[in-house]
Amino acid sequence: MPFAHTAEAVRAWVHGWSASRGAAEPVPSAWGFTIDVGLHGHVMRHVLHAADEATVHEITERSTAPGVWLKAFVPPETLVPWLAPGWHLAGGPGHLMAASLPVTPTRAPERLPGGYRMTTWTRDGVTRALVRGADGAFAARGQIAVTGHTAVVDQVETDPAHQRRGLGRLVMRRLAEAAAEQGASAGVLGATPDGRALYETMGWRVLAPLTSVLRGPDPAGT
Repeated sequence: MPFAHTAEAVRAWVHGWSASRGAAEPVPSAWGFTIDVGLHGHVMRHVLHAADEATVHEITERSTAPGVWLKAFVPPETLVPWLAPGWHLAGGPGHLMAASLPVTPTRAPERLPGGYRMTTWTRDGVTRALVRGADGAFAARGQIAVTGHTAVVDQVETDPAHQRRGLGRLVMRRLAEAAAEQGASAGVLGATPDGRALYETMGWRVLAPLTSVLRGPDPAGT
């Protein structure tokens, strides 16, 4: 794997995610990082590279404002009992994944299906890929932020009406190529279970579980 240990991958993920989202520079601490995000429902986040009961309880007890997130690389069943009142799971179980760039796919190269077209552009180290259908409507997207020799894949999604046509795989491949062209040799991302299935077919491997919890109402309504 391109990272010597999980903590190194976490650091790359935190800094790349912040660059991708235009968030503040991550502030390091003994247990991880704090990032000011500045969005309604996502004011800030804590990322713990080494979670334990005492640290998690202290952080969640101290953070009482709504819209604060905490990310830890342990399973949900481990993290939840450590939380102070007012905190809850946000989203399903996730995974921290990594790959060497450019990624060597396990399947033959694909082309965009007929009628689809992809546009890519790069600004401030972040490359975005957008796929539109024949009528110009949104079909799929994703972005990747390069920070030195590492890159973070972020916000990959395919519209439900355009799924199962290989668009997500093509977006991932283009993003990885763009990052490698900018000098990145290692990639890292946070994946949902569905995303994991796609990424593993493209050479990405799971490093650790990734659990998200939130103080206050869940913006997704879950």
